Amino acid sequence: MKKIDKYWIGILLGLIMPAVVVYLYIDQFNLWSSIRVFGLQLGETWSKLLMVSVFPNLAFIYVFYTLDAWKLSKGLLIGAFPYIIAATVFAI
Repeated sequence: MKKIDKYWIGILLGLIMPAVVVYLYIDQFNLWSSIRVFGLQLGETWSKLLMVSVFPNLAFIYVFYTLDAWKLSKGLLIGAFPYIIAATVFAI
């Protein structure tokens, strides 16, 4: 576990996992057509999608804390910040 306990791995995972969750959520609930029609005017929808996308990061932060991979879990938290900030911007 010491080999992967690095900040950059956590930040990379923290940036990629929410994007994958948003893609899967949009694909699962067939939101592609409404996104094409309304575009970025769906501010509240994007805000909610970005908030939901951070939940897997939070779950993995807990898992890595219990495995004593402190740097990896801190990197995941740092990687989640852009999504949390974007969710608040879209909510305004």
